[in-house]
Amino acid sequence: MYIESTAIIVADYDEAIRFFVDALGFELVEDTPSTTNDGRPKRWVVVRPPGAATGLLLAQADGEAQRAAIGKQFAGRVGMFLRVDDFDRAVQRMIDHGVEFVTDPRHEPYGSVAVFLDAAGNRWDLLGQRP
Repeated sequence: MYIESTAIIVADYDEAIRFFVDALGFELVEDTPSTTNDGRPKRWVVVRPPGAATGLLLAQADGEAQRAAIGKQFAGRVGMFLRVDDFDRAVQRMIDHGVEFVTDPRHEPYGSVAVFLDAAGNRWDLLGQRP
């Protein structure tokens, strides 16, 4: 048993795909036309880190309540944690793609860490390997 995916509400599918694929190095696993429960068109878009089992469903906001939740899914806290093999290389790639870091990288007992914002404005921890 495992969690297959979790959703992140985004303003725009294509902008979010560019962020996760280009800036973070995720794979675009699926981008399929679909429909909402009431028959309106939407897309089923899933990205995930290479080799990972769990993906992120990029859900374009539908309606005012969902638009209001963009960037606030974790109430201002870090809600997602991305562990990487090469912390310094990941930080540089993200900087090169304009990712906004809200903390400078630092070293903690659980590894190097820096907080960044995703395309929707949610906070993530970028984590290096455990010492």
